[in-house]
Amino acid sequence: MERLETGIHAGRLTPAEYEANFSDLHPRLDNHEALVAADRCYFCYDAPCMTACPTSIDIPLFIRQISTGNPLGSAKTIFDQNILGGMCARVCPTEELCEQACVRNTAEERPVEIGRLQRYATDAAMQAGKQFYVRAEASGKRIAVVGAGPAGLAAAHRLAVKGHSVTIYDGREKSGGLNEYGIATYKTVDDFAQQEVDYIMSIGGIEVRHGALLGRDFSLSDLQAQYDAVFLGIGLAGVNALRIEGENLAGVDDAVDFIAALRQAEDKSDIAIGRRVVVLGGGMTAIDAAVQAKLLGAEEVTICYRRGKEHMNASEYEQDLASSKGVIIRHWLAPKSILSQDGKVAAIEVEYTKILDGRLVGTGETGVIAADQIFKAIGQTFEASGLGALRMESGRIAVDVEGRTSLDGVWAGGDCVFGGEDLTVSAVAHGRDAAESIHRTLSAAAAPAVAVA
Repeated sequence: MERLETGIHAGRLTPAEYEANFSDLHPRLDNHEALVAADRCYFCYDAPCMTACPTSIDIPLFIRQISTGNPLGSAKTIFDQNILGGMCARVCPTEELCEQACVRNTAEERPVEIGRLQRYATDAAMQAGKQFYVRAEASGKRIAVVGAGPAGLAAAHRLAVKGHSVTIYDGREKSGGLNEYGIATYKTVDDFAQQEVDYIMSIGGIEVRHGALLGRDFSLSDLQAQYDAVFLGIGLAGVNALRIEGENLAGVDDAVDFIAALRQAEDKSDIAIGRRVVVLGGGMTAIDAAVQAKLLGAEEVTICYRRGKEHMNASEYEQDLASSKGVIIRHWLAPKSILSQDGKVAAIEVEYTKILDGRLVGTGETGVIAADQIFKAIGQTFEASGLGALRMESGRIAVDVEGRTSLDGVWAGGDCVFGGEDLTVSAVAHGRDAAESIHRTLSAAAAPAVAVA
């Protein structure tokens, strides 16, 4: 087989190339590197980095603990607010959150490496098997969590710590949600997502039922009848359609399915990739799919986005990463039709776009990009049945500030709720805060009435 055989093929690279291409993007800091990085922190009393963190981790404190040689204490500071701090250290857009807010982030200086320091501390605790939490006395309360992604795992852990019994229902074969199935492989090597799941589950009091899908195997009303409370962390299961001619041709695939298949592959050489690949979209999924297509041996990878660079949901850092890997990013191009040859993808016709009177419109000028594989990464949609009379808002579940839905005893969080930010760290915050609300509600209901004189 030629190195870059035309069409969609597996095994384009040598084993050594696959290993090198999918190695850890940002390896863990060693002890000396961590001390040097921590020493750059000013330990600001008003900590703008902490304000920028959706889970409000005490960043100056955990960095100071690293600087004094106490990485386990640092890990506890992180886990107190974010039990998935290890994954967030790897996948959070820190360049747009905590590190963007760092006072050292100036034209003359780079910000403190908060994300890598967080990974240093959490990795140390997990590798040492250090557990910081002991379950409270059993409350006798049972809570159902639907979805074993970041929101569901965060909620389940916090509820288990409070002494409640938790049952997680998830339609997949593994727990982790997008952390397991939707993150670029080079960001989470060594099966880290499952290591983190195991670490979370070790608290006890949590049962997981895989292969159990809401709307197919049970309904929300079923759970309400069996449990004292329900938390919905069901994410986004649907993928937006292109609605153009040729969308169903062989070689047109969903980027999320491609990323999931690559994450689950024991051997990267088993994953087939085209010679010329086009990715449609401007978010993190588009970047992850494009970069990994290149790492699998695609000769040409082009991202087509219908708006400008400044409108892309993917961070500037991620866009630069894609460019550094040889991905071409083209803006102001919308898909018009997919062209075929012998029933397979041959090219994509695109139309140039512009903003006119505040609306995106086509200019009428078109072009053709040769391609033998096209990945759709134009956004995911909320698709869930079995929710009954749950109130929705803009196609997502409506919740209040504590994650309570319109139904008594039902909470929700993560990407499935209105206002969800499509970030692991935000989903964790939703799950954690909803768990606290559930605990308060159940505790108040169980408290004895106070006699009034």
